[in-house]
Amino acid sequence: MMGDGWVIQATPSSNKKKNKKKKNKGGTKKKMTHDQVLAFKFVSEWVFLDHPSASSSSFSSSPSAASCVVDDFGVQKPVGRGGEKLLFELHSHSKFSDGFFSPSKVIERAHINGVKVLALTDHDTMAGIPEAVETARKYGIKIIPGVEISSIFSPRGDSELEEPVHILAYYSSIGPTRFEELDKFLSNIRDGRFLRAKNIVLKLNKLKLPLKWEHVCRIAGKGVAPGRLHVARAMVEAGYVENLRQAFARYLFDGGPAYSKGSEPLAEEAVKMICHTGGVAVLAHPWALKHPVPIVRRLKEAGLHGMEVHKSDGKLAAYSDLADAYGLLKIGGSDYHGRGGHNESELGSVNLPVLVLHDFLKVARPIWCNAIREIIECYAEEPSDSNLAAITRFGRTRILKGDSPLSCGQDLIDHCLPLWLSSQEMENAEFEAIKLKLSNVSVSQVLVET
Repeated sequence: MMGDGWVIQATPSSNKKKNKKKKNKGGTKKKMTHDQVLAFKFVSEWVFLDHPSASSSSFSSSPSAASCVVDDFGVQKPVGRGGEKLLFELHSHSKFSDGFFSPSKVIERAHINGVKVLALTDHDTMAGIPEAVETARKYGIKIIPGVEISSIFSPRGDSELEEPVHILAYYSSIGPTRFEELDKFLSNIRDGRFLRAKNIVLKLNKLKLPLKWEHVCRIAGKGVAPGRLHVARAMVEAGYVENLRQAFARYLFDGGPAYSKGSEPLAEEAVKMICHTGGVAVLAHPWALKHPVPIVRRLKEAGLHGMEVHKSDGKLAAYSDLADAYGLLKIGGSDYHGRGGHNESELGSVNLPVLVLHDFLKVARPIWCNAIREIIECYAEEPSDSNLAAITRFGRTRILKGDSPLSCGQDLIDHCLPLWLSSQEMENAEFEAIKLKLSNVSVSQVLVET
């Protein structure tokens, strides 16, 4: 285990330069190992749950006949007809927080880039998920409903060492359990973001930069809680700085002359809320932290499942070691906002190795399966419209457009479960008991509204 004095140098793994040279020459293709073959089969099964024909074209019925090889980084490359590359994008933003594009535009760009699975992780809101799900259906992309929660790490008894920490939450296709509880938690953060942005504008005004609050709100968009990026964009448009980087470097950086705190919860509380609502909790961009080791240790105690380690330019060896030391999943994503420029990674630019995807889903799927069971069990116990809405929150149109009519609650569950769970996951006595309870429950008119 590592002490607090352990120094982290955020450099890629030692083999990166060597591998990069090979990559530039086309890379060295190798057959998948037995573990990689099994991992690919496991991941592929989940990705194509609701498109079984696509799954079969991506993977032969014989595991030894996988239509893929892997490159030096363990990333799958398609070989021959029907070969699929399972590209995951686990960190992206839309206009519902501080991204530049609508969820639909984000999905369209992801499709162009070959992404098969995308997690939309807007800051402190899940409002963009329904649009993302609807658009993704057109392109055969699977959506992981997500959110990036803003929080504060506060060392016990030392407020001087406080720093912002962002926690990514990944949920099942059905979404969070106890949604209202999570929504209130996120709403409080968003309210704090409004106050924080107003304080930043006031500080800028005192610094002789007469930025208007209305300008910031117009950039953020209706109903979106303004963040520092929105303020920075307003500063650029007003001509006070040349670009976004300059706005942050001069005024908006943590502790800067115009910096202001919001009303973010403690990082441990954010992790516990994610676990409480059926999600997988992952520490975002740990390389941005001043004191990553004590933060990781404390969050692991609170229930943290993983941390970002992979970036578009390779795996960061020091953070990979830190994740190993605390038994955490090692994932990554582009953190795409759509702002463009040399400093932003493109959607799908983080090629996560198949074994990494396997490890992520190995942890996530049981959590998501339990969340799905809990949500439909609530509906079976109390078949109210609100409990039905919890089932259809992110996939109502998909259910409406089903081929067969849904006359009772059991029909609904029979229709939905194969979209969310494997046949093995559905072989559960609890699911059968739930179906039995719903066999005489009429499906609410909610499902037949257009």
